[in-house]
Amino acid sequence: MTKLWLAQETAADEMLQHDPLALIAAMLLDQQIPLEKAFVGPYRLAERMGVQRLDAAQVADYEPTAFAELFSRPIAIHRFPGSMAERTQKLARAIVDEYDGDAATIWTGAKDGKDLFKRLSALPGFGKMKAQIFIALLGKQFGVQPEGWREVAGAYGEEGSLRSVADIRDAASLAKVREFKKQMKADAKAAKP
Repeated sequence: MTKLWLAQETAADEMLQHDPLALIAAMLLDQQIPLEKAFVGPYRLAERMGVQRLDAAQVADYEPTAFAELFSRPIAIHRFPGSMAERTQKLARAIVDEYDGDAATIWTGAKDGKDLFKRLSALPGFGKMKAQIFIALLGKQFGVQPEGWREVAGAYGEEGSLRSVADIRDAASLAKVREFKKQMKADAKAAKP
């Protein structure tokens, strides 16, 4: 496992490296905000909760209005604090109910890449692309490589690709991933009638 460079804050990246719930929650938060903000989010949440590690049951059972307030406090954890607080609690609830509160079991218990994709896709807030990117992140930076992982990760699993958070290891790779995303948005915009 390589040293992470996603949150771009040492303590937050260390948390992501050692706290599976923080890692999967960061992936959930990675939408409509800069990726560094998404990946530092679980660290900020843990600070506001007064804990060192996120606990799925504690997150799931937190009083919803108070939990949303944790997300809303300046500097807000997400651009859409209320809805993302709710999604984070739903994700934690699914992890409690389906995986006994242990987020790592999602990938350590998967039979193969297809099973891992199925498990991730069933989680609240995880569509096809988010599941593929997370599988690529696990495979490329955490050494979680069940049989067939690259195939189910699609283009995100390709060796040497620079498409997503799975490929960010330093400032240069971050710049290339941003370039790729910018080009994808431009292509999508140009394709609209």
